[in-house]
Amino acid sequence: MLQLECCSWNAAAGRHKPRCRSGTSRMFLTETMRGYRGVKYTLFFFCYCFWVVSAVLIAVGIYAKVAKEKDVVDTLTVDPALLLIVVGLLMFLITFLGCFGALRNATCLLKTFLSILAVVLVLQVMERTETLMMKGVVRYREDQDLENAIDFVQKKFQCCGVENYKDWSRNVYFECSESNPSLEVCGVPFSCCIHLQNQTVLNTMCGYGMQQQQEAAARQHIFTAGCLQRIVLWAQKNLLLVAGLTAGLLLLEVCMMGLAAAQAAWIHRVRRRQKVSEGRRAEERKERLWFPAFADFTEE
Repeated sequence: MLQLECCSWNAAAGRHKPRCRSGTSRMFLTETMRGYRGVKYTLFFFCYCFWVVSAVLIAVGIYAKVAKEKDVVDTLTVDPALLLIVVGLLMFLITFLGCFGALRNATCLLKTFLSILAVVLVLQVMERTETLMMKGVVRYREDQDLENAIDFVQKKFQCCGVENYKDWSRNVYFECSESNPSLEVCGVPFSCCIHLQNQTVLNTMCGYGMQQQQEAAARQHIFTAGCLQRIVLWAQKNLLLVAGLTAGLLLLEVCMMGLAAAQAAWIHRVRRRQKVSEGRRAEERKERLWFPAFADFTEE
């Protein structure tokens, strides 16, 4: 039911000019502002959570970097501690754009935040796990943290290499060539070895020369299956967990992109309405010009 506030009389023009606002339009404006605030503070909450996570990643990376030995190779593809710091810094900057843009209604920051999230989403879909794992095999022994991570994966999943145990020939320490002076030539890391339950003394040289043997013979001493295959099998057995985590992460990124786009569109809409209302007010001010008493308004 419409409720009119007031109507004014324009004496100069000699006609009624209603200046009325309905209660329905006011309620609609209130509901619109509530929806906008919901989008705004939901986006800020998500960005703030990722902001805290990025700060934790930076702190862990710095701690690992300081606690590490000084003579290790410091490259981004090799050093996990440096990788944590870089990823944490990127997350910190990206989420800062989202937080500040959401609070200050800055469309330029929101558009930048939306574009960066879209690029990250595309890179996550295009990046191949096999390529990353093979880089780890090539860089093995160049960083202690990377070596420990690969050893943990091979022991956990009882695997060796990416596709099979002969992938370790890509590493300079285990390469099968006559010119290789390493003692571990044609071998595999100790984490590939099969350990017996009653074995009291561990043979740390059990992987030496295993690449020269056939798979049937090497299977008696080491794991011959590739880690990529083992991880895929584990993911199939735990399909609900893996699919839930992956879909949750992607859905969260898509939701943040949608919230940023919605807030930016909302801000543009409000600014466009403000320009229209300012134009109307300017026209109303022109109509409210004072005319002298008993003026002749008859057309010539």
